[in-house]
Amino acid sequence: MTPPTAGSEGYADHDGKVDYGPFAHLTVPNTALYRSVMRVFTEAKERFAVHLRPEDVYAALAAPERPSDIEALTKALDSLADWGNLRADPDTARVTTPEDFYRKRFIYQLTQAGEAAEAALGTYNAALGRRGELQAVALHDIVGQLRALVVIAAQDEPDPAKTHLTLVALTERFIALADNARAFMGSLQRTIDLHGVEVDAFLAYKDRLIQYLERFIQDLITLGGRIAALIGTLTDQGDVQPLLRLAAAREAVDAAPDEAEQAEDEAYRRWQVRWRGLADWFVSEEGRESQAGLLRRRALGSIPQLLSVVRQLNDRRAGRSDRSADFRVLARWFAEAPDDAARHRLWRVAFGLHPARHLTVDGDTLEARTADPVPAATSWQEAEPVRISPQLRRTGSYERRGKPRRVADRTEARRQLAELAARQVRQTARARAALATGGETRLSRLGELDPVAFALFLRLLGDALSTWRPGMTRTVATSGDGSMEIRLTALDDGTRAEIRTPAGTFRGPDHLVEIVDLAEIRQDGPAPRTPPEHPKDQEDTDG
Repeated sequence: MTPPTAGSEGYADHDGKVDYGPFAHLTVPNTALYRSVMRVFTEAKERFAVHLRPEDVYAALAAPERPSDIEALTKALDSLADWGNLRADPDTARVTTPEDFYRKRFIYQLTQAGEAAEAALGTYNAALGRRGELQAVALHDIVGQLRALVVIAAQDEPDPAKTHLTLVALTERFIALADNARAFMGSLQRTIDLHGVEVDAFLAYKDRLIQYLERFIQDLITLGGRIAALIGTLTDQGDVQPLLRLAAAREAVDAAPDEAEQAEDEAYRRWQVRWRGLADWFVSEEGRESQAGLLRRRALGSIPQLLSVVRQLNDRRAGRSDRSADFRVLARWFAEAPDDAARHRLWRVAFGLHPARHLTVDGDTLEARTADPVPAATSWQEAEPVRISPQLRRTGSYERRGKPRRVADRTEARRQLAELAARQVRQTARARAALATGGETRLSRLGELDPVAFALFLRLLGDALSTWRPGMTRTVATSGDGSMEIRLTALDDGTRAEIRTPAGTFRGPDHLVEIVDLAEIRQDGPAPRTPPEHPKDQEDTDG
């Protein structure tokens, strides 16, 4: 394949292999000048300017990026044309004499390959600089779209267009949420590690970052369980597969007649993968935690890490000693040591480089070594032997001889673990049944709870109180696995509640509480149509 020449537009040979010549300006000297010139042509294209003369490019370049004379710029333009980024055409518009006709004058235009290279570099820079964000609004949107799907699934004949549009909006919001969360957690880890982060800037915005994390965690606790419950409702009742089939059929309408069935099957498989990804993100299974749970745990863990980084920075500014400061001081001592002997002594003192304790040197050995010193370069074969204490023979390493141990049979242990897991599932089910109030009641009327039910109650109460804001009198929260929902209402009568447990008595202000077993509702019948608590959810449901 011949290299691209000036004015060439094709960058694939007969075998279909692509030539990456338009990226050659990134690995040569004067890369900054080439990037500036290409930026000028990209900006000119946005203004619908097709051709540029060297004088136009020279005037458009900023002062720090502008070469000393226009001849250096012309050479750069010719190099870009040789690589395929630009196309050079003879400039005959300013020819007035025969001498001008034979003089080398060109006007330059951005090629398709050059434009594609600039777009790729822009995407690369955007991905590197992307910080991401934790989108609490996307959680509200996902709840609204899932509720709309529940309403559509309850119809005798769901509308294909409305079903398809709802699923498209749901997957778009979910993909944006997942991508931004992944980018944000990556940038957060770089912030914790202080990679590419200014210390003063980090200290200036760490309070806002922690508040941002706490607010998103509260929204994830409130809405994550609700999303898991809605996904479980659609999946357990078998409503989602017909909806996915409707969306796939609508996407395959414009396919060729002989490819319609295959296109519908492929679209259906794509929708199944998307739905499975959504379910895995919010719904935990046995032996696998959901991505939302992992994100919640990671965000919770990052808060003490951020505080630890702040504490370390404050310690450094206050002059306190840490390991890195100790190593810097030790390095300075090594540099200031007068000779190698002093450096060896410093090494032994700092790192505990002492003789082996199982080797003994008595007075006779020392006198013999003093009388007849042994140079360090002497081979061990020629040197006098070193006497080793017999203690090493009695307490040294011992290797067991004989046949290897038999492989242990873990069948009984696995059976016991399975029985333990089944027993825990039954205990949790009994605890959910014991906590389900069947309506609104007072905390003081819950009575006595066993340890399993009390632990589940504390988790529910913690989820509800984590969403409480000043001025609120009522809140609703869902457990992380989407199996329980608690509705808590404050009372102003000043009464106190007591919940007795085998370990003691739990006391606190009395509230009205309603605990609903969502898993039991999904097994018995369709989920109740509850109005959304968030105004945005109401708008999405109506839509």
